[in-house]
Amino acid sequence: QVQLVESGGGLVQAGGSLGLSCAASGSTRHFNVMAWYRQAPEKQREWVAAITSRAASTSRAPTTYTDSVKVRFTIARANAKNAVYLHMHSLNPEATAVYSCYTEGPLGDPYWGQGTQVTVSA
Repeated sequence: QVQLVESGGGLVQAGGSLGLSCAASGSTRHFNVMAWYRQAPEKQREWVAAITSRAASTSRAPTTYTDSVKVRFTIARANAKNAVYLHMHSLNPEATAVYSCYTEGPLGDPYWGQGTQVTVSA
């Protein structure tokens, strides 16, 4: 059983920055894709970003982003630390949501973290 634990959420003013972390209970080298999703109040969960790599060095790992966060958000992972990160800049109130870490096991079985709240004030 894989456990994902997010941290780093909080309250930030519009235009500010925030960094999220997701710690995995096992080695993230087992997981090809690691991703962040978010769910705003009264909205469906939305995919935010993903990073693909099992390599020890992930500095050049392929990353993808939803259009609304491109350039402003950066996803990174550190397999040596069993962690994935989301660096968020130029935040706007539309970014207010619960952000959750996601990965898939070898058979495609999904794993979710409990989520961390990000609130951006106008």
